[in-house]
Amino acid sequence: MLPRRPLAVIPSRLSATRLPNKPLLDIHGVPMIVQCWRRAIEADIGPVVVACADAPIAAAVEQAGGRAVMTDPAHPSGSDRIWEAVCQVDPEGTHDAIINLQGDLPTIDPASIRAALNTLSQPETDIGTLAAVIEDEAERQDPGAVKAVVGFRAGERVARALYFTRVTAPGGPGDHYHHIGLYAYRRAALQRYVELPPGVLEQREKLEQLRALEAGMRIDVALVDTIPVGVDTAADLALAREMLAPGGG
Repeated sequence: MLPRRPLAVIPSRLSATRLPNKPLLDIHGVPMIVQCWRRAIEADIGPVVVACADAPIAAAVEQAGGRAVMTDPAHPSGSDRIWEAVCQVDPEGTHDAIINLQGDLPTIDPASIRAALNTLSQPETDIGTLAAVIEDEAERQDPGAVKAVVGFRAGERVARALYFTRVTAPGGPGDHYHHIGLYAYRRAALQRYVELPPGVLEQREKLEQLRALEAGMRIDVALVDTIPVGVDTAADLALAREMLAPGGG
């Protein structure tokens, strides 16, 4: 059964090295973190909270009318940060699913957020995430573009993840899929995940989702049509501004 009380949490911190103060960079008059918060609000799945490591982020979110909670700056991952935020805002366990929306995806389609949540309609699924077909050969070979190894049958839009990797996989003819780092967790699955030790393959590939697979958790992948711009560089920021320009996109 699809969770009835989802909560969207956006982890955010200022300590990016490639693009300093990234969450606060301006995109058409508002900070990037507020653009991400707006996409989550537009998805209309439930309350949205920004889990901050820094007070200026909280101030920006609250000025825009959103809710922010301060979390430990020392968290090793966004998943740990969102779990602390969940425990702060919902200690009674009212919310039965948690959406982890990255704070550097200002162009995410709100429909994609809903698609990730809808993977949890299968009771066996612990975690849902997203992927899109890779169209560009350079991206297919780029280790920075994480590939979801999924066997989508003809006409299928949701299938089980078998692996995630930085290399081009699987072999043979057929599509390859770009993994989009947005997750929908059942609440119990998120709690279990953050309590697990790092996995062997997780540390080898530097991909946290492999921790869940190594522990036997099930991740289902929803196939979507567009890959959002993950803002890591000045060029990414310029592209996001272009895509979000009034009347553009």
